[in-house]
Amino acid sequence: MSHLAKAYDPKLIEEKWYAFWEEGGFFKADPNSGKKPYCIVIPPPNVTGVLHMGHALVDTLEDILIRWKRMQGFEALWVPGTDHAGIATQMVVEKQLMAKTGKRRKDFSREEFLQHVWDWKKVSEERILHQLKKLGCSCDWSRLRFTMDEQLSRAVRVCFKRMYDDGLIYRGDYLVNWDPVAQTALSDDEVEHEERQSFLWHIRYPLADGSGEVVVATTRPETMLGDTGVAVHPEDERYRGVVGKQIRLPLTDRLVPVVADPFVDPKFGTGAVKLTPAHDFNDFEAGRRHQLPMINILTPDGKLNQEAGRFAGLSVEEGREKVAAELQKMGFLVKKEPHTLRVGLSYRSKAVVQPYLSKQWFVKVTHFKDKLIRAVKEKKVRLVPPHWEATYFHWIENLRDWCISRQLWWGHRIPIWYDKINPNHFICYDGEREPPEVALDPGRYAQDEDVLDTWFSSALWPFSVFGWPEKTDDLKTFYPTSTLITGHDILFFWVARMIMMGEYAMKEVPFKETFLHGLIYGKSYWRMSKEGMAHYVSPDEKKNYDLGATPPSDVSSKWEKMSKSKGNVIDPIEIISEYGTDALRIALTSSVTHARQIDLDLRRFEEFKNFANKVWNGARFVFLNLEGLTSAELAQGLDRTLFTLEDRWMLSLLNRTIEEMSRCLTEYTFDRAATRSYEFFWNDFCAVYVELAKPILFGKTGTPELRKNKQKLLVILLSNALRLMHPIVPFITEEIFSLLQNAFLDLQSSHADPYTSETIQALLSPACIVAPYPTVRHPSDIDLKAEEAFQHLQELVRAIRNIRTEMQLPPQEKSDLILCGPTQDLRLIEEHQSILLALTPTTHIHFEPADYAATGATAIIGNLKVVIPIPDSLKAKEKQRLEKELEKARKLLENTKNQLANPDFRAKAPPQLVEKLEQTERQTSHQISEMTQKLKTI
Repeated sequence: MSHLAKAYDPKLIEEKWYAFWEEGGFFKADPNSGKKPYCIVIPPPNVTGVLHMGHALVDTLEDILIRWKRMQGFEALWVPGTDHAGIATQMVVEKQLMAKTGKRRKDFSREEFLQHVWDWKKVSEERILHQLKKLGCSCDWSRLRFTMDEQLSRAVRVCFKRMYDDGLIYRGDYLVNWDPVAQTALSDDEVEHEERQSFLWHIRYPLADGSGEVVVATTRPETMLGDTGVAVHPEDERYRGVVGKQIRLPLTDRLVPVVADPFVDPKFGTGAVKLTPAHDFNDFEAGRRHQLPMINILTPDGKLNQEAGRFAGLSVEEGREKVAAELQKMGFLVKKEPHTLRVGLSYRSKAVVQPYLSKQWFVKVTHFKDKLIRAVKEKKVRLVPPHWEATYFHWIENLRDWCISRQLWWGHRIPIWYDKINPNHFICYDGEREPPEVALDPGRYAQDEDVLDTWFSSALWPFSVFGWPEKTDDLKTFYPTSTLITGHDILFFWVARMIMMGEYAMKEVPFKETFLHGLIYGKSYWRMSKEGMAHYVSPDEKKNYDLGATPPSDVSSKWEKMSKSKGNVIDPIEIISEYGTDALRIALTSSVTHARQIDLDLRRFEEFKNFANKVWNGARFVFLNLEGLTSAELAQGLDRTLFTLEDRWMLSLLNRTIEEMSRCLTEYTFDRAATRSYEFFWNDFCAVYVELAKPILFGKTGTPELRKNKQKLLVILLSNALRLMHPIVPFITEEIFSLLQNAFLDLQSSHADPYTSETIQALLSPACIVAPYPTVRHPSDIDLKAEEAFQHLQELVRAIRNIRTEMQLPPQEKSDLILCGPTQDLRLIEEHQSILLALTPTTHIHFEPADYAATGATAIIGNLKVVIPIPDSLKAKEKQRLEKELEKARKLLENTKNQLANPDFRAKAPPQLVEKLEQTERQTSHQISEMTQKLKTI
């Protein structure tokens, strides 16, 4: 028989098994196999650096599903890949080049800079792929994709041209979200919002005819330099006489009209608002309605331009202060009051986003609105958990056209060429090289300098990875894909856009289900300085608290989104190094609920490292006790006539666990799947069944035939448990499964009982990764009677253990047990008393009638009284304890009687209080009687 080493060392097995799987072709999928397909395309990590815990979570969950379906016999394909991540990658490389060379991006030619980015991509991608393999990801690496591969780039060009030809992509002067640091436009979804404390300035705008003034309220006084109007609500009586008049704009010599527009909220500020169409989205729309000029007062890097006159060259913040000061000096500032602002920030550079007027390319997203709503409403795509549907519908109902152009160098360059002679003439071309017209007259045309939003190519990912626009076998077999797992924060960034593009290009949604997991939060710890600044603790100090040490009173803590600056980032590769990949995977899996937030406790990794050790030691026990069991004997099958109650209970529980695991994975309740596999192996198999098997395996009780039957059951249970857990903890299960195979090398197919034949079929598989996932063969395999009977015995075991704990009996000190109750209740226990004897330190069990006067520490379980006689070694101690309790009880009884004997008290006290005291009197009297009796017996 195979023997396992005494201790489990993940470092010795993880690389070995990953190489075995990869070299054996176990990850590869065949589109022509005829099997039912199951496919996931990986959410491609950005080539900006390394994987973080969010990636580890998604990739673990997707790998669980792929391994599960592969074991179920599906043609399971998991397509790996990486994303070029336009803004993020370009910014990383720009910073790196500045640090190394002191040069900015524009100090290089476009080609030189892009070569630096490609070099970065190569190194970063290699690191990411290595990390994915460390996580155990069973991706088909022969299908590795990158969003800027030539084939995927062609898909982008073809899709762009089709949408352009269909009138769904257009170019126009439009107000966009502008990142002044990255100097590029952002889509609405790339803007994060946070609340900041600022002010509301009330400014006096004089009427040009001298008849009065209008006071406007604004949070951005510097933008008044670009004002081209003032708006009031058409039904606001306060301003009925000024609509149509001209305002002489302070600090400028510009005349601007007062217009009536229903977008104005009469209750906000003064009810009159300044209109800056080039720097506010509402003002932009109002400006178009009233044909107002649009004056841009900003440079691309966020400074005031020449339109700002004497304020030109100032930053927005500096301009705000100077303009406000000048208005006050000239008497135009009425007042300034505190106000909470909702500020937009770039999701990449964290710069304050500025509404900015520029020429950009857009997708007419509103064209897809109905299809996007129907896709989810008609359950073509099922969102899990379903509470995200309301958020999805709200977003779709408020769609604006999607700005897809970015002022970057890294990305898919927009496939548009401009005619220098006729600027209104564009050429859109989807070929690999330049259009034929350009080749014939290269001096006449220039390609658009901008690139496409990263999310444009990402939206094509579910079908571009299969070779679209070509009609490949992969596309035919694996599209639409089966499911997608991603964070809820990119429901709009990515999920909705994939649905949109799938419906457009493929006339079919890209996946059937989407599980939106919560975002991972880490625990932050900090001390406040005298100046009120938070100083986060050192990594070593943080780890000490994370593992259970109590922080001192000057240290505050809370769960926050993981951030390097807060010191609460947990590196998955460091966790793997310290605890092993399987511990990382099951710890993450057990943390995933359907909530919006995942509080990742470092202690979970320690807990599940211990679980891996338990799996190893449990398996080791089985191997050490299989001596004498041959392959031929195993193949003969089980003798059901030799089944004990615990055998029937354990097999029933196995089937119930199989059923529950499959249900959990189907419903994406990953935490329950992890918890159930943990409980089954540790609590049910190791802590109970193995303990009950020991007396028989060690020859202390039972016959040789019963021992042989137990050995076969241990093989069957271990084989099933390993396969059940394999999708979650693949490395340790593959190692033990291979040792189990080696223990029975000359096995042959068996047609004995279903449990034996299924186990042998599994052991004859090439590896655990492709062994059949356990199934429940028949509803009768769940034996409710056995479970109910065994549960009753477990309640007794718990009661006995609780009594012993209260008595403070040492674990090694055995005691007698007296069970008093009706004959029919005692009969079941007497029949299976070996279970109580094996699971508790009991010498002998005495079965007595219900009225038997047993003395000792007692518990009541249903109709039974459970009594453990007090051993001589504890009698003196117990006598002392009882005397103290008796004294307290007598004092309580005396006080209670005195209260109840007081006529004034009875007359004034509420009836409920009197009733409660009478009940206390009865109970205390009974307790005194019992304690007195116990003292007599001692």
